[in-house]
Amino acid sequence: MTDKSSQNGFDVARLARIDDWMNRNIQSGRYTGCSVLIARNGNIAHLSSVGLSSVERQISYDRDTIVRIHSMTKMITTVGFMMLVERGLIHLDAPLSAVLPEFNICHALVEVAVRVDQVEPVAPPTLHQMLTHTSGMTYAFNPGVLAKHYADIGLDFGPTTGGTEAVCKRVAEQPLAFRPGSSWEYSIGLDVIGRVIEVIDGRPLDQYLTEEVLDPLGMTDTGFDVPINKIQRFADCYTKTAKDPLSCTDRGDLSPYLERKERTFSGGGGLVSTLDDYFKFGEMIRNLGRHEDGILLSPLTVAFMCRNHLKGEISSMGPSSFAEMPMDGMGFGLGGAVVLNPARTRTVGSVGDFGWGGLASTNFWTDPEQHLTCVFFTQLIPSSSYPSRAELKALVHAALVD
Repeated sequence: MTDKSSQNGFDVARLARIDDWMNRNIQSGRYTGCSVLIARNGNIAHLSSVGLSSVERQISYDRDTIVRIHSMTKMITTVGFMMLVERGLIHLDAPLSAVLPEFNICHALVEVAVRVDQVEPVAPPTLHQMLTHTSGMTYAFNPGVLAKHYADIGLDFGPTTGGTEAVCKRVAEQPLAFRPGSSWEYSIGLDVIGRVIEVIDGRPLDQYLTEEVLDPLGMTDTGFDVPINKIQRFADCYTKTAKDPLSCTDRGDLSPYLERKERTFSGGGGLVSTLDDYFKFGEMIRNLGRHEDGILLSPLTVAFMCRNHLKGEISSMGPSSFAEMPMDGMGFGLGGAVVLNPARTRTVGSVGDFGWGGLASTNFWTDPEQHLTCVFFTQLIPSSSYPSRAELKALVHAALVD
């Protein structure tokens, strides 16, 4: 695709502010490097990469730099799951136990619980609740009794945790944080859905997603591993700590993503990708399931995914903010958040904006009203380190003048 920014309703001088902003992020020490792709009606309006993907190895941040997309994996896994729904192999109101019998008997913490043994019996969460973070599962980095318990026992879907099936069985042994459907809490639900896909389809999650989602979209640099011939393109990952704002915690050429002896595939956060690959996925979402070579999902299915599936705003069922993302004015669909009221989010945007970000400060959204697809990549944990998502969204909409 060619650069047609002057023909797509963007003011070129205002778009240049995005490069200024990205360079300030580098100079101020927020990030070592970052990249952005902004498109309207499928035409790239702005594309730039600045800084280094590895300070130690002195490798530039480029358009084809491979990054850890963490929770932006969730939307890809959701698409894979909805393909099974479209085929009539499962339905959203089915209990999780219908596919994974280890979840037949479930308990949830009582409302005033201060220990994980203070529980009451509850029905197993439905697959819909797993997809919408209303299942009662959690993450170790969340606040609360159950999250601390996850952290204490090392419960996560990391690449060397013994296999997806084994981790799911460990999850089934733990209580839920709340009665399914009663609250919203960001969780490992999509990781468990990855195992659901494996059981229903019969293929390992990596093979299923590659053959059913990634290959049809031409996402050749996206996967759960980084091949040896692509190591030089794999970015280092940094963590902001009290002592060091840019501590390298996962060097690209030494990363566990390069070789995995125990195959745990995290459907909630295990993929790596490139700017152009995720743009292809984002365009499929914006085009309601259509892509250059066909239809991945029905337009009605993708529109259904992009609607709010909660009773109201996320903040009415859970936190008022998550990472750096506001929960006021936001609903949650299948795989991502949807803007219900831009004014309530305190960020310029459109009703129906749909997207999500990742732990290492990556971000993506589509805007159906303005026909936008935007992808921002960097590698800094946690994503709450700086308000980059709100800043970028303001810059993009400020440049859109027609």
